[in-house]
Amino acid sequence: MKKIILFVALATLSCASYSQALGYEDLSILFSRDDNNGSARFKAMGGAFGALGGDVSSMTINPAGISVFNNNHASISFYSRNTDFASSYYGNSITTQEDYFNLSNAGTVFIFEDTNSYDWTKFALGVNYRVLADFQNTFIASGDSGFASFDNFPLDNNAIPITYDTSENQRFTNFYDGDISELNLAFSGVHQDKLHIGFGMNFYDLSFSQQSILRETNNDGNGNTLNARFYQENFTSGTGFSLSAGFIYKPSKGLRLGLSYQSPTWFTEILEESNIVNNDGFFGDTEIEVSNDNVIYDNTVGGNLPFQSFLYKLKTPSKLTASAAIIFGKFGLISLDYTTKDYTGLNLSGDDFSIENSFFDNQLRKVNIINAGTEWRFDKLSIRGGYRYEESPDANAIDSDNLESYSLGLGYNFGNVKFDIAYTSNSRTGLYNFYPQFNQVNAAELNIDNTLITAGISLSF
Repeated sequence: MKKIILFVALATLSCASYSQALGYEDLSILFSRDDNNGSARFKAMGGAFGALGGDVSSMTINPAGISVFNNNHASISFYSRNTDFASSYYGNSITTQEDYFNLSNAGTVFIFEDTNSYDWTKFALGVNYRVLADFQNTFIASGDSGFASFDNFPLDNNAIPITYDTSENQRFTNFYDGDISELNLAFSGVHQDKLHIGFGMNFYDLSFSQQSILRETNNDGNGNTLNARFYQENFTSGTGFSLSAGFIYKPSKGLRLGLSYQSPTWFTEILEESNIVNNDGFFGDTEIEVSNDNVIYDNTVGGNLPFQSFLYKLKTPSKLTASAAIIFGKFGLISLDYTTKDYTGLNLSGDDFSIENSFFDNQLRKVNIINAGTEWRFDKLSIRGGYRYEESPDANAIDSDNLESYSLGLGYNFGNVKFDIAYTSNSRTGLYNFYPQFNQVNAAELNIDNTLITAGISLSF
């Protein structure tokens, strides 16, 4: 049985039974995320390559873009990410800062000239691997909501049990890990040097884990205190695939227009393993101690560590991208992508997910995504800039919940070898409710700031 139903059904029990881990609505949105990773040039220009092409990472948006290359090409990029998580919970603020390092992309494109055909002059085959979404993050929220969810000691033998209903503090520590990797296989051809047409297959590998600890301190108003520690963990893995197609048309030498479509991603089997199982009335590893008793309650004593596995399927939203690029000869360019992504198309299956699917239909929305980029060349040096805007899928989101990203970059051409570096900064806000079954407790407010340095090298051969 799914944990979200369990926690709703058991929220009224005398022993607190609740989930501080992400529910399936949140996980579905999380697994639909795209961090816009790619080559350093791609990052520097805001990922606006739908009509531009000519970059290994462009096949993630429009597979037609790989036939813009004139020669075989290969590239690899890495990034370093610094993330600030600032939490605010009942007037108390905590900032957590962490650094992460990961592969951004690695790919190659092979060009095949067709000298026997006037109509089809060139074909291209591309393979690219990238980190679609990086989940590694840590944050802490602490404060006093005035509400005590752990208000009794399970080993209390008094005729009238002591009630610890005066709240002193709640402290929530959360750890995320894992990522979604994407492998793109693309094929593209050029018709009469004006029309690039491409098709792609995309394969995904999902790995995600969450480990969360809630600590709560309460008292009975007479000097006796209760300290509770509640731990939940879940480990999720899965595989998926999607299809993509697009074209780039050149009505004139300096103008390119593009249109591309990516189907929903079908995760045909997602496996979740977690300790969110009823263990003596608590859905997680629970430890409670009180000041007026030298015995500690621990529902995991003697190796009592129940675990459950659960299989389900997920369909994420499709994407439609319209693009335009203006090329100023060998001097520079301006590129713009506009993408729509309808989160009401999210769908869970494999069990009774009617509550979650109704949430997708009624609480989420179609989002607009804008990617803009520019590049200017000064002999062997290129200077780049980019902007990215993506609306939050929450139909009730405020403006700060939307993602805004700015980027700058440099590239240097050594001939057949090019070196690129990009700086990217983005920010957004959000909420995290670690007492979802108690309406009297507010969610923690989160402010998330990311800065990334992406560096890569590419080779033409």
